[in-house]
Amino acid sequence: MRTAPRPGPVRWVGYAFGAGLPERYHEWVLRDITARTWWLRHLARMSLQLALPIAIICVFTPGPAWIRIAMVAAGVMLAMIFSLAYMVETSEHRLVKAGYAAGTGERLRSQAAITAQRDGNARRRERAAQRRAKHGH
Repeated sequence: MRTAPRPGPVRWVGYAFGAGLPERYHEWVLRDITARTWWLRHLARMSLQLALPIAIICVFTPGPAWIRIAMVAAGVMLAMIFSLAYMVETSEHRLVKAGYAAGTGERLRSQAAITAQRDGNARRRERAAQRRAKHGH
């Protein structure tokens, strides 16, 4: 199985801030948005976007450290709420920019979840059958 090329650090930073990637990375974008850890990847991109404002607030805001920390905490909480509320839409937009149809990410993630649930159920049934056979039931 061929692995999609990954963008380098500079391209990834641009991608994290919303820039599109060249066509050779479109398969990687699909994997990024549909992988089992897609929501963690989303949080990583969001954290990078917050890093500069956090640094600016911490360095240039006058006053006691506890006020700066409180400002950063409040800002991070608001950004987290907003980012999580629009996580699916933001991810879908990345896929559309990469040339995929709207709804592709959600559809593929749903299919993967159904497959994982079916596989898990099959494994549980198999283990139960093995226990019954072992105990002679």
